[in-house]
Amino acid sequence: MSSKKITWEWLSAVILSLFMFSIPAFAGDLNPGAPPAPTMKTLDQIPPTWDQALTSSERFKLVLGGAGVLDKETGLVWEQSPGTVTYTWDWSGNNAAYSCINKAVGGRKGWRLPSLQELASLLDTSVSGTPKLPIGHPFTNVQSSYYWSATTFADGPAVAWSVDIASGLVSTFNKIAAYPVWCVRGGQGNDAQ
Repeated sequence: MSSKKITWEWLSAVILSLFMFSIPAFAGDLNPGAPPAPTMKTLDQIPPTWDQALTSSERFKLVLGGAGVLDKETGLVWEQSPGTVTYTWDWSGNNAAYSCINKAVGGRKGWRLPSLQELASLLDTSVSGTPKLPIGHPFTNVQSSYYWSATTFADGPAVAWSVDIASGLVSTFNKIAAYPVWCVRGGQGNDAQ
């Protein structure tokens, strides 16, 4: 009887060992040349972070048939050619936020007015001359002007933040002033519009 017990324990140990050593096969191949297992993400699937500093050729990619520009530093998609029409920020008529919400670029809707931080993220204040955009950027039709952001000035609800593409300055203006807009897709879009 003890011989049967020893055989059974030995057989159990062998089966358990085989099972445990075969588990890594389910996790994907450990060979560096092998494709990643389905649960792993490739570098292009990892969301962007704001701490990256890419050159213009690495940072910007034309999308939506060339009508949009993906910013790989922020993950946002910008209009490749922002309009030149100026809008008031306030809600009287066709305003800045409405112009983005109602826009279709590259056949796509879902555009919005960018937050102050998003709009300012396009700036490169080390650039001499205007506009203060990274050298080699793919944008066209950018005005040397202030552009509205979706961010209201916290101490004055009649005032909103804007970004001067010509100088790189951020400033506030009364919402009845008229400035162009540069619409964006993606991101959080937390500012009330």
